[in-house]
Amino acid sequence: MTTRGIRGAITIEIDQEETVLSSTSELLETVQALNPSLKVKDIISILFTITDDIISAYPALAARQMGWDSTPMLCVREMNVKDGLPLCIRVLIHWNTDLDQSAIQHVYLREAIKLRPDLASRA
Repeated sequence: MTTRGIRGAITIEIDQEETVLSSTSELLETVQALNPSLKVKDIISILFTITDDIISAYPALAARQMGWDSTPMLCVREMNVKDGLPLCIRVLIHWNTDLDQSAIQHVYLREAIKLRPDLASRA
């Protein structure tokens, strides 16, 4: 097997714990739906980033609530870049798979489509 990356992002309208958790769950569920061979046991690790305006919850908590409780996860701050996309949760999933990188479906939802319209349009 080869290690591949799945990228994704979603924006939220307001920084509230329930919003962060439900939006992160939506992002991860969409990743699973678009990559049906993705099994949690094959995930090496997950890196979440959040923008400075999100302080109410860790996105990893949503993954844990989905049963991804043995997967190593880390939440960090996204770089604060001028004119960057606000209220954004990003994810990078490191996955052991036999798929080619070109077969992996990346997920960009809501305003996050602006980050990678080239990848979002493949879904």
